Amino acid sequence: MTQVSQDSTVPALPKWLKLTDEGVTVTLKYATVISGVMTDALTMRAPSVKDWRASKVAGNGDYEKQELSLFGSLTGLSEAELLILKYKDYQRLSAGYFRLVDEDDV
Repeated sequence: MTQVSQDSTVPALPKWLKLTDEGVTVTLKYATVISGVMTDALTMRAPSVKDWRASKVAGNGDYEKQELSLFGSLTGLSEAELLILKYKDYQRLSAGYFRLVDEDDV
Protein backbone atom coordinates (compact mmCIF):
# COMPACT_ATOMS: atom_id res chain seq x y z
CA MET A 1 0.00 0.00 0.00
CA THR A 2 1.26 3.49 -0.84
CA GLN A 3 1.48 5.99 1.98
CA VAL A 4 0.22 9.47 1.08
CA SER A 5 1.12 12.35 3.34
CA GLN A 6 -1.46 14.98 4.26
CA ASP A 7 0.72 17.72 2.74
CA SER A 8 0.47 16.26 -0.76
CA THR A 9 -3.27 17.00 -0.88
CA VAL A 10 -2.79 20.71 -0.21
CA PRO A 11 -1.73 22.61 -3.33
CA ALA A 12 1.57 24.40 -2.95
CA LEU A 13 1.49 28.17 -2.94
CA PRO A 14 2.90 29.84 -6.03
CA LYS A 15 6.33 31.43 -5.55
CA TRP A 16 4.80 34.90 -5.91
CA LEU A 17 2.43 34.43 -2.93
CA LYS A 18 3.36 34.48 0.77
CA LEU A 19 0.60 33.66 3.24
CA THR A 20 0.70 34.65 6.92
CA ASP A 21 -1.82 34.66 9.76
CA GLU A 22 -2.45 38.36 9.08
CA GLY A 23 -2.69 38.37 5.29
CA VAL A 24 -0.82 37.78 2.05
CA THR A 25 2.05 39.38 0.20
CA VAL A 26 1.83 39.22 -3.58
CA THR A 27 4.97 39.71 -5.66
CA LEU A 28 4.02 41.55 -8.82
CA LYS A 29 5.14 40.32 -12.23
CA TYR A 30 5.31 43.92 -13.42
CA ALA A 31 6.76 46.46 -10.99
CA THR A 32 4.43 49.47 -10.84
CA VAL A 33 4.79 53.04 -9.63
CA ILE A 34 2.32 53.54 -6.77
CA SER A 35 2.26 56.88 -4.93
CA GLY A 36 5.52 57.80 -6.65
CA VAL A 37 7.32 54.66 -5.49
CA MET A 38 8.33 51.73 -7.71
CA THR A 39 6.55 48.76 -6.12
CA ASP A 40 7.18 45.08 -6.80
CA ALA A 41 4.96 43.57 -4.06
CA LEU A 42 1.64 44.34 -2.39
CA THR A 43 0.38 43.25 1.00
CA MET A 44 -3.28 42.49 1.64
CA ARG A 45 -4.64 41.99 5.13
CA ALA A 46 -7.35 39.49 5.94
CA PRO A 47 -10.85 40.99 5.55
CA SER A 48 -13.36 41.49 8.30
CA VAL A 49 -17.12 41.29 7.94
CA LYS A 50 -17.12 45.09 8.30
CA ASP A 51 -14.79 45.39 5.27
CA TRP A 52 -17.01 43.14 3.21
CA ARG A 53 -20.21 44.98 4.17
CA ALA A 54 -18.69 48.40 3.45
CA SER A 55 -17.53 47.23 0.03
CA LYS A 56 -21.00 45.88 -0.72
CA VAL A 57 -22.51 49.30 0.05
CA ALA A 58 -19.82 51.06 -2.03
CA GLY A 59 -20.44 48.73 -4.96
CA ASN A 60 -24.18 49.47 -4.96
CA GLY A 61 -24.94 46.26 -6.85
CA ASP A 62 -21.89 46.48 -9.15
CA TYR A 63 -19.65 43.49 -8.33
CA GLU A 64 -16.58 45.03 -9.98
CA LYS A 65 -16.88 48.24 -7.91
CA GLN A 66 -17.46 46.14 -4.80
CA GLU A 67 -14.29 44.13 -5.42
CA LEU A 68 -12.22 47.25 -6.14
CA SER A 69 -13.52 48.85 -2.94
CA LEU A 70 -12.73 45.75 -0.91
CA PHE A 71 -9.24 45.26 -2.37
CA GLY A 72 -8.54 48.96 -1.85
CA SER A 73 -9.53 48.72 1.79
CA LEU A 74 -7.44 45.60 2.34
CA THR A 75 -4.31 46.91 0.58
CA GLY A 76 -4.55 50.61 1.40
CA LEU A 77 -4.58 51.46 -2.32
CA SER A 78 -7.00 53.77 -4.09
CA GLU A 79 -9.21 52.53 -6.92
CA ALA A 80 -7.02 54.50 -9.35
CA GLU A 81 -3.90 52.73 -8.05
CA LEU A 82 -5.55 49.33 -8.40
CA LEU A 83 -6.62 50.18 -11.94
CA ILE A 84 -3.04 50.86 -13.08
CA LEU A 85 -1.95 47.33 -12.16
CA LYS A 86 -1.41 44.98 -15.08
CA TYR A 87 -4.27 42.50 -15.29
CA LYS A 88 -1.97 39.57 -14.45
CA ASP A 89 -0.96 41.30 -11.21
CA TYR A 90 -4.59 42.09 -10.37
CA GLN A 91 -5.34 38.39 -10.86
CA ARG A 92 -2.50 37.56 -8.46
CA LEU A 93 -4.03 39.94 -5.91
CA SER A 94 -7.39 38.24 -6.42
CA ALA A 95 -5.82 34.80 -5.93
CA GLY A 96 -4.25 36.05 -2.70
CA TYR A 97 -7.63 37.30 -1.50
CA PHE A 98 -9.26 33.94 -2.12
CA ARG A 99 -6.44 32.22 -0.20
CA LEU A 100 -7.38 34.44 2.74
CA VAL A 101 -11.11 33.71 2.70
CA ASP A 102 -11.33 30.09 1.54
CA GLU A 103 -11.40 27.34 4.12
CA ASP A 104 -7.96 25.82 4.67
CA ASP A 105 -9.11 22.23 4.46
CA VAL A 106 -11.26 22.54 1.33
